Parts: sequence; structure tokens; C-alpha cells
Amino acid sequence: MHKHTDLPRLFADLGVAPPILMGLHKMGFEEPSDIQRELIPLILEGRDILGQARTGTGKTAAFGIPTLQRIDKAGGLQALCLVPTRELAVQVTAEIQRIGQCTGLHCVAVYGGQKISHQAHKLGRKPHFVVGTPGRVMDMIGRRIMDIAGIKVAILDEVDRMLDIGFRDDIRKILTCVKSSHQTIFVSATLDDEIRRLARGFSHDPVQIDVSRDDITVDDVDQGYITAERSDKVRLLRIILEKDCPESVIVFTNTKAAAHRLTRRLHEYGVEAMEIHGDLMQRKRDRVMDRFRKHRLKVLVATDLAARGIDVQNVTHIINFDIPLDPQIYVHRIGRTARMGARGKAITFVSREEGKQLTEVERLINKQVPELSYAGYTPSAPKPRRPVTAQVAPGVAVAQRHKTTDEQDTGVRRTLGGRFKPARRRR
Repeated sequence: MHKHTDLPRLFADLGVAPPILMGLHKMGFEEPSDIQRELIPLILEGRDILGQARTGTGKTAAFGIPTLQRIDKAGGLQALCLVPTRELAVQVTAEIQRIGQCTGLHCVAVYGGQKISHQAHKLGRKPHFVVGTPGRVMDMIGRRIMDIAGIKVAILDEVDRMLDIGFRDDIRKILTCVKSSHQTIFVSATLDDEIRRLARGFSHDPVQIDVSRDDITVDDVDQGYITAERSDKVRLLRIILEKDCPESVIVFTNTKAAAHRLTRRLHEYGVEAMEIHGDLMQRKRDRVMDRFRKHRLKVLVATDLAARGIDVQNVTHIINFDIPLDPQIYVHRIGRTARMGARGKAITFVSREEGKQLTEVERLINKQVPELSYAGYTPSAPKPRRPVTAQVAPGVAVAQRHKTTDEQDTGVRRTLGGRFKPARRRR
């Protein structure tokens, strides 16, 4: 049994009860972050909240600590947290379980990609707290496996992301299913008019809290770019891994195929890396994330599926193997490092044709991204453009010259993908 003097006093000053303080002590929590300092007392008072905080500020603990304290151990399901992705559902659940490890409260995750029967079994054990993605929560309610009519606290985490990926209607239907008097907590990295309308419709006199910084990107991230043609990128990545010796690195690609290809190339060079993207089975994704979270895996190759879902401490490097087409995604990616006050490094590979995309990133974050150099690396010379052929006067002869033999003989246009199938005509 811990002496009360051993427990984190600054959390106790916010009104946190000893059983939860014991969990925080075991987790190594000593001082609350800004969002925790603001939210914990208000949630303990039962106030509805509209909170804005950037990633990496400890917002899961900010709503998890007071919500666990408001739950009656003798009751059934009393708290529901909606999150946008499967990965975030797993991570938030793990955090809630760690915080409540000395309370006797039970928290489970429900999300797509896992068998309904497996999650139904977990729900059958009468958890006090459920964390889930909107689609699977709707499914469980529809099957009458989960009843949220009497919950005390409804939490919507990363509301902006949930609306971005089309969960608007599901969120409204889920919140309408709550029939009891309850507390509603909205937490988002950004707040726009749509989120405020949603909050007005499903909360009562919410307190608006904003602990996000004025600058859109993280101050503690050392950002830089390196000129790299497509053929340079794997070589450059190997040099960075060798020179910097990062403890934990996420390498972002724009497509699933690129993530798979890069992981395979790294294996060929003896670099242990694993990929995470939407084509992986959920069980495999969980195994990969568990290894990465426990720092048994140093290099994680990811698509943007993971950009808003990975909450891993001590990620030292973010490498944009492909610069994202949307500058907002750049901000989400580099937010995976420099969490909870630690420093981090973000390096972006930019080809000579991608200068415009880098400029758009700099406009968004309102700062210049400096160019970096690494000993032993020199970018390849750009490949010469194909010479433009001289234009030929248009005419029937030119069109005829480009036809296949079959087209010339039959007049039927052939498709490239099906050599022996005439192209479909619109009816």
C-alpha cells in the first residue's frame, strides 16, 4: 500500500482520489499538463466541456482521470468514449486501464476488424467504460449487445478527425441513444463551426477550454528537408538511420504499396522494420503497434492511417519518405514526435519537382523549413526530360498511323487492358 505522501501531490490538489493517484504514481505521473490542469476539476464538477488541445499534450489522461473517478464500481456501463480509428481505440483503452489499475474498474475497446463475438464476450463481462469507433459502437447498439441509454459520461475524442472521415451521422445517432442525464465532453485539435454546432446540440452550457498554441506545428520538433530523387530515398534513409541512430522512428509513405515496398527494401539491407496500413489484418496491426509501443521495434513504416492514431512516447524521429499532398497531413505526421515536452526531429524528402508542396507546408506552419545535409549523401542529378517530338500537321494520315492493325482492318477500337475485347460503347 502506498503512503499518501508518495502519491503525486499536484494531481491530488486537483481533486483526484487516492485509488487513481496510485495508478498515476505507478505510471510515473508527477505533474499535470496544461490540458489536465484545466479539464480535471471541471469534469469532476460534472460540467460539459468543449476542449481544444493539440496532440501530445496528455488529453487522454485529462478526460480519463476524472471520468474514472465519477464511475460507481457497483454500476454497469457508465462511460463511453468515441474515437476515429482502431489504433486510437486500443491506445486510449490501454491508457484508461493503466490509470484505473488500482480502482477495480473495467474498460474495454470495441472497433472494426475484430470478430463481433470476441468483443461481445468482453461486453458481456459488464465493463464500466467502453472506448470504440463510431461504426462498431453503432453495430453493437443495433445488435442489442451494448446499451448506452444510462451512461453518465459521453466523450468524443478527436472530433475533427471523426467528422473528416464521415462519422457525422453515426455520432448523432449514438448521442441520441443516451437517454439519461449525462455529461458530454468534446476534445479536438481544431474547433470549427460544425463542431460547435454539434456541441450545442448535444451538451448543456459547455465550458470552452483552449490550451492549443497559436503556432500550428510543434515548437519542440527540429524540422528540415533533404533534396532526394525517387532513386535516392532508400539510400538516404539508410544513411540517416546509421548517422542519427534514432531510438524510435516512424517513416511515412503516401500509399500502402509504397509502405510495403519500402519495408521489403529495408529488410534486404538488414534493417528491422515493420509496416502498418489499412490492408493489414487487425491482429497483425495490433502486434506491430504493441512491439513499437514497447520499443521492441525501432523502425515503423506507416501510411497516414496512423498519422492521427499513434500515441507512442519517445518517438525520436519522423521521416516523410514521401511529402504529403495535403500540408495539414504534414502537421499531423510530425505531431507523432516531441510529445509531452520531449524534443523530436522531422525530416522530409523532397524531389526537385516537389518544391511547391514544401512551400505550401511552410505557408501553413508560418516558418521556413531549413535544408539539411548528411555526410556521405549527395542527391542524384535529375533525369533529363524526354525530347519533345516535332509536331506533324493534323490529318487523317496521322490518326491512321497510330491505329493498331486490328483497328485499321475492322474499325473497332481496342482497349489497352483487354487485347481481344472491343471497347464498351455507352448505351
